[in-house]
Amino acid sequence: MGEIWFGGTIYTMVEAGNKVDAIYTEDGIIKDTGLFEDLLHSYPEAIRQDLKGNVLYPGFTDSHMHLIGHGEKLRRLDLSNLFSSVQVREALVEKVKDTPEDEWIFGEGWNENNFADRKIFHRQELDEITSSHPMILSRVCRHAVLVNSKALQLAGITKETENPPGGVIVKDINGEPTGYLLDQAQELVKQVIPKATDNYLYQALKTSIQDCVRLGLVGSHSEDLSYYGSFHKTYGAFQNLIVKDGFKYRAHLLVHHEVVDDMHIEGHCYKDSNGFITFGAMKIFADGALGGRTALLSHPYNDAPETSGVAIHTREQLMDLVKKARNYGMAIAVHTIGDLAFEYMLDAIETYPAPEGERDRLIHAQILTKELINRAKKLPLILDIQPRFVATDFPWIIERLGEERLEYSYAWKTLLDEGFICAGGSDAPIEPVDPLLGIHAAVTRQSPGDPLQTVYQPRQCLSMYEAIELFTKGSAMAISEEHKQGVIQKGYYADFTVLNKDLFQISNDDILQTEVIMTVIDGTIMYENMETISLNN
Repeated sequence: MGEIWFGGTIYTMVEAGNKVDAIYTEDGIIKDTGLFEDLLHSYPEAIRQDLKGNVLYPGFTDSHMHLIGHGEKLRRLDLSNLFSSVQVREALVEKVKDTPEDEWIFGEGWNENNFADRKIFHRQELDEITSSHPMILSRVCRHAVLVNSKALQLAGITKETENPPGGVIVKDINGEPTGYLLDQAQELVKQVIPKATDNYLYQALKTSIQDCVRLGLVGSHSEDLSYYGSFHKTYGAFQNLIVKDGFKYRAHLLVHHEVVDDMHIEGHCYKDSNGFITFGAMKIFADGALGGRTALLSHPYNDAPETSGVAIHTREQLMDLVKKARNYGMAIAVHTIGDLAFEYMLDAIETYPAPEGERDRLIHAQILTKELINRAKKLPLILDIQPRFVATDFPWIIERLGEERLEYSYAWKTLLDEGFICAGGSDAPIEPVDPLLGIHAAVTRQSPGDPLQTVYQPRQCLSMYEAIELFTKGSAMAISEEHKQGVIQKGYYADFTVLNKDLFQISNDDILQTEVIMTVIDGTIMYENMETISLNN
């Protein structure tokens, strides 16, 4: 027995403005669409799912995030909403009071660009807060951390410790570590943190996915498998929650190059899938982030001319990694923020092309040039963008880059006009996972709550259709599953996001007031906003 979904506005996203009156689903698949009365006549035994005037879209999918990391942020001390260094210090003092001695203090999401004094804490200042707990505070970009002296001591980091490949141990004029560690230097401390237990990973993942479905997401493309002790343990958390416990969610798992051998040793292959958990492309990091000035640029930073960023791997190493992926028959998904990192990856992809019929994915693609765009257009590439970065990176990013580099930076509309397929993600926990915030940023190029309502690069604003497409068709095309998901059409997954407002008819400000009514995955209601439903009735 199937279900008929009716009684609201239903956008198919097949093309702009296309709608259907009702949908018939069975066993998690869209079997038919058409007029409600016609479907009722054809399927008289079907269960009726009345949308009650709400608006149904193809299920929203986040094309780039870290599911377990998002859960950790929700369960740890969240510093992302603090807007002064004083507030950060106060929050840490309170956290120390509630934490047994010698246990680690974890903080997530600090961003000095939100502080009037642009303060980056020194280890000695963190020591004043606690010297009896090791402390690690992840910057919002997750490409830098702050640690206190106890954490440095446990990691064996001294003035004699050299920078690891792809990382920087920031030191003062006397050569002493300041506690600020960039990119691969973070790993020196993370290696001495007690390994996550199976229960810890399960609970973090459960917290994360529950939050995702509450916010209208039916799935995510996530990269988690190399950070929590072992491939087997981390993959096991997904298996236990989604398969064993039946919490339906479409988790497309990118496989970090450091565990891709482990994946194959355990008998898995690229694109192995049970319909909910799928192994995706091999993940590579080519550079760092703009906040910590570790994104790899072709010219020095405007506000720090002594550096052009950090290459996580040499050009030769990148070539070898891409070759390794091809030997496994895999596409690649590569973190590339700076234009020089993007150039390195084009070199590697041109040398070792994607397997026939596959698309590689370059993630972020924030700083580009016309020349790079012209080269990239000739390749089977997806550009995986995070619209919300505009709301949080401007205006400080202008200081980093200078005006002359802005034309092809964060240039989402240009990329679409040039014919690129773009997918939309949040990069949570770096940004909020809420897809409506991403859609708002794509359409407005504004930061919510900005009293000046500044529009950054107005000509790069997307239409509402283009913005929603990022999180539906774009995410599907990023994993070559546009024949299964991303639109409302016969034969596609019965994955729906139901909102209380019509995004195509409301003002931009109203996007932020829109609520998720229902999240449907595989034809099953995985989240229902009972409070809003009762108010509407």
